[in-house]
Amino acid sequence: MKKFLIVLLAAAVSLAAGCKKNNETAMSNIDKKCVEKTIEALSGKYADIDGIDDRIARGVGQVAALWTDEDGTPAEFEAFCGANFVADPGERARMAAQLEKDFESLWGCFNKMNVDLNLPIHVDGPEPTPLDELFGAYSPSAHFNDDMFRQKIAFIVVLNFPFYTLEEKNSLGGEWSREQWAYSRLGDIFTARVPADCLQALSAQLSAADNYIANYNIRMGHLLDDGGGHIFPDMSLISHWGLRDELKTHYNGGAAGLAKQRMIYQVMRRIIDQSIPQCVINNPEYDWNPYANTVTKDGRQIGAEPEPDTRYQYFLDNFHAMRQLDRYNPRYPNAIVRAFEEDMEVSFSEIEKLFDEFCSSPQVAGVAQLIEQRMGRNLEPFDIWYDGFKSRSTLNEDDLSEQTRRLYPNREAFAAKGMPLILKQLGFSQEKSDFICSHITVDPSRGAGHAWESSMRSDNARLRTRIGSDGMDYKGYNIAVHEFGHNVEQTITLHDVDHYIMKGVPNTAFTEALAFVFQVRDLDFLGYKDDDPTSDAMFTLDIFWGCYEIMGVALVDMYSWRWLYDHPDATAAQLKEQVIRTAQEVWNKYYAQYLGEEDSPILAIYSHMIDVPLYLANYPYGHIIQFQLEQQFKGKPVAAEIERIYPAGRLTPQHWMRHAVGREVSTQPLLDAAAEALRTMGANE
Repeated sequence: MKKFLIVLLAAAVSLAAGCKKNNETAMSNIDKKCVEKTIEALSGKYADIDGIDDRIARGVGQVAALWTDEDGTPAEFEAFCGANFVADPGERARMAAQLEKDFESLWGCFNKMNVDLNLPIHVDGPEPTPLDELFGAYSPSAHFNDDMFRQKIAFIVVLNFPFYTLEEKNSLGGEWSREQWAYSRLGDIFTARVPADCLQALSAQLSAADNYIANYNIRMGHLLDDGGGHIFPDMSLISHWGLRDELKTHYNGGAAGLAKQRMIYQVMRRIIDQSIPQCVINNPEYDWNPYANTVTKDGRQIGAEPEPDTRYQYFLDNFHAMRQLDRYNPRYPNAIVRAFEEDMEVSFSEIEKLFDEFCSSPQVAGVAQLIEQRMGRNLEPFDIWYDGFKSRSTLNEDDLSEQTRRLYPNREAFAAKGMPLILKQLGFSQEKSDFICSHITVDPSRGAGHAWESSMRSDNARLRTRIGSDGMDYKGYNIAVHEFGHNVEQTITLHDVDHYIMKGVPNTAFTEALAFVFQVRDLDFLGYKDDDPTSDAMFTLDIFWGCYEIMGVALVDMYSWRWLYDHPDATAAQLKEQVIRTAQEVWNKYYAQYLGEEDSPILAIYSHMIDVPLYLANYPYGHIIQFQLEQQFKGKPVAAEIERIYPAGRLTPQHWMRHAVGREVSTQPLLDAAAEALRTMGANE
């Protein structure tokens, strides 16, 4: 035990030293001798309680690492620890319950304020005013951390519910009770002291980036081909989601469909390299030929300036805003580590290895060859979005849109009829369906669509999707089903988890997984039944190809951030060059040999690179989890399995997966199933 205490003490002193090195404005004033004296005093006081030494050493050491002159002298630190350490298990449980109740009130109200302040920006309606944008950028919770430390509440939490590393959670968590897991999650709350002005600046920056993306629309009816013709109807498609989804609809369109896909690909290239004329973005006054990159107005060609690297300036500004937090995070010293080890609870290297092995697998060649055979042509770069394995690939999207518009002319119709129908078909009871639907509010989205969770049980989750004046088209419906999957997870993991602090899922990949489970059944919910004997194989191949595509996108995002940390003084123009170079390198390594073009930059088109930094790895990770869940669901009522699995709450990813499907997160089930699917389809691996 003595040796173990020395190790813990060394770790605590190291953490305090890290604060001194990285954070000149919040320097710990507690030295090793003071920490040791405080630990020995508490250990002596509670020597009759088995196993308490570990908790004392962790709690005292972690409080010391965060304590500054502003908080008090070393003597006051010792007195604080002596007065506020709770040894009695029953009293500690009562403290945890009070903290959970009070945090739910605080976080729930902060979240509700955020929702209300962002309504003009996120929900379709009158154009947001400059004042709307200022309120949308405001973060009501920015001072939470400062206030909790100033009130000493944060120190009480850290002292009594110390932090465990990811490695410790993974190694020890299998033996923990639910109460111990909840205590460990309390220990995750206060690991850093980030000043409110840094958090507010980050909130403002991310809000600005989100607003930029939400209003980045291409007016398709004003695109010109080289013959001067308009090949698209008049519609406004957001980049990248709307462009990508439109491209997917033209796989059964013959030569005309292929021409549309090639034009969308060219538009995407112009967005990536910022040669797109500034004046054509979200503007119906101009016609634009994306091949020649010429602009006409009223039939006359005019000069037009390109977008001035705005896309990459937002990317760069995100980096600088997030980098300001680094000096206050000795445990998670940069945004990359925070995104992976803190938020996803999976390391960068683990994700990189997982994606590399998948994209390098022999199954990729087999699936690519099968797609070529099905299309009767060589693959082109945009075929990373090949949609022919889905049931809907044989259906006319205009017919589907006619049906969805008739069923769901407005948000009220989807809330009243669509959501209960989906839950009924999945097997939820009427009582559970009513409960879930009553805790979800549907709004027409200004952007592509999203789900916004609630942080308190008295509030609702939000579902946002695009709803036109003539109703919800199929694209909007497909997005709505996806977002509804998020909302179902959010509602279950808020209301059915036994400890509030355990609400949610291990990371956003796990909520994406359930959203994918809902989304792939969207046609089932419309009454279409797939009796094709190859449907299981097609489903596997669809997930496989989707993983293959988005893994490359995620790697571009990851490598771009790593480059930024190596080049923190880069300009937007330099960042643009590097992102394109990185996209080309990833493309050439994993895609070019199958998709017919060297040096394509297409992997850099994803809007989440700009408005949700370091998020993209969650998508392929979520697809991997989805496939393992789908295998678990086979032959079982889906609703019953969802209600069994998701109340586990926020365990670490590997512990959650063992509970859900009996094994850890792995690509091997999908790789094996893809090999079998290729044999079913009569293709070579």
